[in-house]
Amino acid sequence: MSVDAYGPNSQTLTFLDPEETDLLGADTQGSEFDFTDFTLPSQTQSQTQASQIENGQSQSQVNGIDTVLQNGLDKGINSMGQGVGELTFEEDEEEQFYMKDLPKHACSYCGVHDPSCVVYCNTTKKWFCNGRGNTSGSHIINHLVRAKAKEVTLHKDGPLGETVLECYNCGCRNVFLLGFIPAKADSVVVLLCRQPCATLSSLKDMNWDPAQWQPLIQDRQFLPWLVKVPSDQEQLRARQISAQQINKLEELWKENPDATLEDLEKPGVDEEPQQVLLRYDDAYQYQNIFGPLVKLEADYDKKLKESQTQDNIVVRWDLGLNKKRIAYFHLPKANEEMKLMHGDELRLRYMGELHKPWSGVGHVIKIPDNHSDEVAIELKSNAGVPTECTHNFVVDFVWKSTSFDRMQAALKTFAVDETSVWGYIYHKLLGHEVEDVVIKCQLPKRFSAPNLPELNHSQVYAVKTVLQRPLSLIQGPPGTGKTVTSATIVYHLVKQNNGQVLVCAPSNIAVDQLTEKIHRTGLKVVRLCAKSREAIDSPVSFLALHNQIRNMDSMPELQKLQQLKDETGELSSTDEKRYRALKKQCEKELLQHADVICCTCVGAGDPRLGKMQFRSVLIDESTQATEPECMIPVILGCRQLILVGDHCQLGPVVMCKKAARAGLSQSLFERLVVLGIRPIRLQVQYRMHPALSAFPSNIFYEGSLQNGVTSAERLRSNLDIPWPQPDKPMFFYTCTGQEEISSSGTSYLNRTEAATVEKIATRFLRSNVKPEQIGIITPYEGQRAYFVQYMQYSGSLNKKLYQEIEVASVDAFQGREKDFIILSCVRSNEHQGIGFLNDPRRLNVALTRARYGIIIVGNPKVLSKQPLWNHLLTYYKEQKCLVEGPLNNLKESLIQFSKPRKLVNSANPGGRFMSNTMFDAREVLIPGSIYDRSVGYREPVVRTHDQLGFIGPERAYTGPALSLPVPVNMFINPMQQPFQAQPPMPMAGNKGGPRNRGRRQKPPRYSNMQNQQTLLMSQNNTSQSQASQDISQPFSQGPLTQGGLSMSQPFQMSQPGLSGLSQPELSQDSFLVDDFKSQADGMLSQDSTYQGDRMFYPSQLSQGPFN
Repeated sequence: MSVDAYGPNSQTLTFLDPEETDLLGADTQGSEFDFTDFTLPSQTQSQTQASQIENGQSQSQVNGIDTVLQNGLDKGINSMGQGVGELTFEEDEEEQFYMKDLPKHACSYCGVHDPSCVVYCNTTKKWFCNGRGNTSGSHIINHLVRAKAKEVTLHKDGPLGETVLECYNCGCRNVFLLGFIPAKADSVVVLLCRQPCATLSSLKDMNWDPAQWQPLIQDRQFLPWLVKVPSDQEQLRARQISAQQINKLEELWKENPDATLEDLEKPGVDEEPQQVLLRYDDAYQYQNIFGPLVKLEADYDKKLKESQTQDNIVVRWDLGLNKKRIAYFHLPKANEEMKLMHGDELRLRYMGELHKPWSGVGHVIKIPDNHSDEVAIELKSNAGVPTECTHNFVVDFVWKSTSFDRMQAALKTFAVDETSVWGYIYHKLLGHEVEDVVIKCQLPKRFSAPNLPELNHSQVYAVKTVLQRPLSLIQGPPGTGKTVTSATIVYHLVKQNNGQVLVCAPSNIAVDQLTEKIHRTGLKVVRLCAKSREAIDSPVSFLALHNQIRNMDSMPELQKLQQLKDETGELSSTDEKRYRALKKQCEKELLQHADVICCTCVGAGDPRLGKMQFRSVLIDESTQATEPECMIPVILGCRQLILVGDHCQLGPVVMCKKAARAGLSQSLFERLVVLGIRPIRLQVQYRMHPALSAFPSNIFYEGSLQNGVTSAERLRSNLDIPWPQPDKPMFFYTCTGQEEISSSGTSYLNRTEAATVEKIATRFLRSNVKPEQIGIITPYEGQRAYFVQYMQYSGSLNKKLYQEIEVASVDAFQGREKDFIILSCVRSNEHQGIGFLNDPRRLNVALTRARYGIIIVGNPKVLSKQPLWNHLLTYYKEQKCLVEGPLNNLKESLIQFSKPRKLVNSANPGGRFMSNTMFDAREVLIPGSIYDRSVGYREPVVRTHDQLGFIGPERAYTGPALSLPVPVNMFINPMQQPFQAQPPMPMAGNKGGPRNRGRRQKPPRYSNMQNQQTLLMSQNNTSQSQASQDISQPFSQGPLTQGGLSMSQPFQMSQPGLSGLSQPELSQDSFLVDDFKSQADGMLSQDSTYQGDRMFYPSQLSQGPFN
């Protein structure tokens, strides 16, 4: 039933409430909100008209007010017509108007104050209107989401009177959960919350149909029969406020609730930190830029954790096997932004009367999952634990600064300590031009390592190349075996007797996977865990340092003390002292005798590794680590650095938007790619059915992925799944249900999609697919939480089966695989766009998790508006895999899409979506980005062939050099090129070794090189005289100027801006310079400040963000 059906009766709508008196008693506004001065002042209204309206206020019915207001307006318009000649406009008149004349219930953003259009936020005690203004959602919804508020009251003079919106059944007041069901009489509407009241079977007895339930908020706006939408006329007359100003105002309100829009103009408010650069003069500049960003992130994280205190917690007590107390409890208001992880510290406090006040700290050992939403913590000390009490506990999050302190310490060491990293790597990381170096080493006869799979040609090439280079990047697309390649490299590095190898990754899971593979080769491996994670079990627990110490036979005394500690839980102070000394001695011994030490990047800052030096460092999943995080292992004396990752998959998680905007969300791997260090790409994928790998390969990896598995190996027979094309186990299932805001207000869910996904999952389960082989991916936490509940309550099979199916976000699935993937897109709306589904990297990860089959459920009409999804949908349509209708009778969908924008190079459809700097998904939240609809469409300054990567002027990275240039030739297949061609540099042992202070001077290109260039260019390249005017500015165009372009062809400017860069014009060999070019030109091409015929025409750049 449509919502509009209730429109005409909106004046007569009443709410059913169990006790009318209670509702009216809930007077959150009190007498101070009795307004008697209803005005709709415009800049030209005279005081007399305002007073006329005030006098007419005695007609307190809403309709009465409307007529009086209308009369007042008419007179106002007439008088405006008469007095136009006498009008004098002053600049501050508008400000005064807002300050003086608005009633208290005016919208805090725009000043609209029609009582039927405004809503009171019970949490922040402010009023907001239901108009969108210049933003994509209404002002009240915008505010509730940003302020994390959920309860509202309507205005007493509005059509529905002073009503607190709450559930008729349970009294829940969360407006994001509330919806309505039309009751028996058409003028009566019942408010019920989505879960569980709207799904209760008892509703049917009262003639209410739960299927009719609809949310009160649709398309980020309250339904118009509940809260009127201000007319266009009113909205135009109101203050025009942008999404960017709203965000800043909300931030300001957190500090000062009375702040106004005018306070934003004050100096010092909301200053942006300095942007990251591409090149740095020295390590001090590097530290000065990254230090403040790390501090911003740390402060944000601390504020977030410390605001999470929750009271009235009910605790269930248990005793662990290690005799430690375990507390189980539910966290009712878990913030979605705040992900609880194993090993996090929580403080539990008792505030009741049955026991004296108590407080204890413990580590999280269980987090909410499909089985239960309980959290469990293991307490550090058993002393005085009030196990007889269960109620009145408080939980605090304990913020630990360890990881941020270690990042800051690494940045400082990098700047101050000569010996922290070898000179060559020092200069390379800072982006200086240095000659390439070849490491003289004995290459192994067989590249495959014992007990690991045989390597393919691209893996062998990667291993061989990495062993000879001091700095290497390996790009591992999904399923290409980068963990096996990394383990093989580590094996050969150890066998070359160059000392111990340090292996790191940003996450514990990634470290554990790599540790397992390295252990298989027979090397001595130690897995160093954080103290807080020692209680957590993992597949490589037996290799963990603390467990290896327990099993050492050489120290009987330590074993006795350990046994005593395990049995009693505590040791006497002398025993404890002795125990610690012996333990420290053992740790030192084990670490020194290990071939390989594995830990997280932050774990590399552990004091136990402080005195150790590691010549070789390998960082896996380095594209998921921030740059300062990568520096922690690098500064432990690194002379050979290998970064493994994939910059086409998800990047680092940075919580603070300000730090992310400044560039903290760009990984070191990405910056080095932009600087022109080419990643060696692994090219054979062993995960996906060939039909599933075709699209990601073409769009994200220039079609370079080869299949290491055949269709026959990835075919499951006896599946009761109606694949539209039997040889292609994939389809896009059209689902047009509306999205709704989730109960947190910060996420989305889609009930129609949830029901569809449950049907598909049930089909898989009935076909004897094990639940652990199925993965359900959704980008939104709100949808994830709804799924888990929905499948267990509404699924037709045993609820245990549904619990075994993993339902998680795209981020949680990165680096993992399942046999079958169901992807729920969620977004389906008129105005909102598709949020961070827009991120190409997120789509790449989602599409590449499945081995045997993938089903995407979404609304093609909404998704196809975005270019990348348009390509995907067109691809599915071409393959006849875009379907609609009931599952047992699927029909090909007849929906038509606009033609996908032509790819620049049809022979190699690739770099298009990845040709621009890739930002993080959290860019979606940034005002002024391409996703921000608060401003009309702007013509891009430099028009690329893809709006996706457009960097608006207000987000342009400004700085001495362009901080994030556009890496056009970002992915190049491995170049087969002998290393001996490069002149070797003196090795570390020689005189004047590369790490003398002398080497730390700026390379010549920073000083006199530029003058020479101008001279040479005027002789050789007169046609480029315009470009030479810009030469004084170092233009850092990475791969463009690293000789990555064949110089035989000038650019064909088929489209303005970047679009002339198509793949055949990019040479595969970085040392190819054609004969007819002068030597001087060849020499200059090695220097990135040179702007010869590889540059865009200056006329197209004259006003762009590149200036």
